[in-house]
Amino acid sequence: MDNEVNLNSARITTLDDRTEIITDLLSESDKFKDNFIDVIPQGSYAHKTIIKPVKATHEFDADILLYLKEYPEWEAKDYVHELYQFFRDNSTYREKVSRKTRCVTIKYANDFHIDVVPFLERHGQKFVTNRHENNFELTDPEKYTEWLDERNRITKHHFVKVIRLIKYIRDYKQTFAIKSIILNTLVGEQVNDAALLEDENCYSDVPTTLYTVMKKLKAYVHDHEYMPTIADPGETGENFGDRWNQDGWAVFRTKMIYYSDKITEAYDETDKEKSLVKWQEIFGECFKKPKTKTEEQQNAASRSLVSYNNTEQQITELGFPLRINPIYKVRLTGRVNKKTGHRHYDLATQGNKVGRGRWITFTVTNVNIPQPYAIYWKTLNRGEHAIASNCIRGQINEGGVTHQEPTSFKGNHFVECYIVKDGICVAKDRQSVIIT
Repeated sequence: MDNEVNLNSARITTLDDRTEIITDLLSESDKFKDNFIDVIPQGSYAHKTIIKPVKATHEFDADILLYLKEYPEWEAKDYVHELYQFFRDNSTYREKVSRKTRCVTIKYANDFHIDVVPFLERHGQKFVTNRHENNFELTDPEKYTEWLDERNRITKHHFVKVIRLIKYIRDYKQTFAIKSIILNTLVGEQVNDAALLEDENCYSDVPTTLYTVMKKLKAYVHDHEYMPTIADPGETGENFGDRWNQDGWAVFRTKMIYYSDKITEAYDETDKEKSLVKWQEIFGECFKKPKTKTEEQQNAASRSLVSYNNTEQQITELGFPLRINPIYKVRLTGRVNKKTGHRHYDLATQGNKVGRGRWITFTVTNVNIPQPYAIYWKTLNRGEHAIASNCIRGQINEGGVTHQEPTSFKGNHFVECYIVKDGICVAKDRQSVIIT
């Protein structure tokens, strides 16, 4: 995953930095500042499913929504036009910007590009704009992102990694073609809590989650010779199948059956060397255990690390055995509090991203566990900024149904809640927090 599939952290940092610069530019501009609401990650950027380009000459892309109040005097076609003209009038972006049907594209030095999509609320609904058709298209990307986040939680945060792996197969093999939003939806529809009742370990790690999801996807496509309706989980009424065709579906159907069988063979193989060969038939010879670092490399890595006190605790260290009951449910929701010049929002609707200098209220919801029980909380800071400040944290403390935290350090962090009943941890949930 780290060497071949995942987009490296330096590129993600660069993408975050470029997005922040664009956000500041738009929010402070004369043209947009009075109607500016926010800039929201969209697509694979929000869903954390961007993968490293398979070929070094290929670039990756990211989508962001420019969330605006409606301009009453503008037609639908004007939003992309005015945004394009804004960047054309800026000397920094003049030669980097182009426009498409629903967005403007900013291209950066042969590595990646950002699509900036005008996004607005009118008559109580949300729309993107189509400049060619001059119409407003109903959408709800925040709700879609929240739906995907729920799939990720059900699978113990392995779902997005499975999506990356399937996207890698698509790009590496090039034996089938499918838009990422359709792929995410079809795979996401195979994930549910019911699978945990059949086998509580079915999402225990990445290989098992891949095996479980692909088996279910195989059964689904096998039962649909003709392309089914692929409803937008954002509940806009859109059929994503309208963006595809029967020929594409037929190829995809055949290949998902084939790759599911291959994954099952590799997963079920008990001989380690034979299993590796079978996995490499799917993902290529680059999929193997990384080389062990030499003693010199390990010493160099150790010298580069800042010394810090690792204070993270596990719930079992407090004397509570971890016995997750698949019947019991708990959900942890993080809501970014309102700040002057910024709106409040649920973290899950924006890919769990938030800027520094904000406060987040975490709330335990959807608990079906009979009282009495106790709630415990853990906040873990991760990344070089937290390490440099010796503020990893990670201690577990008893609390109530809500918990507040400031956003202080850039990096990927998380907050966990644990439900302890009769001295046993029977349920837990995690809210990722990506501070940009």
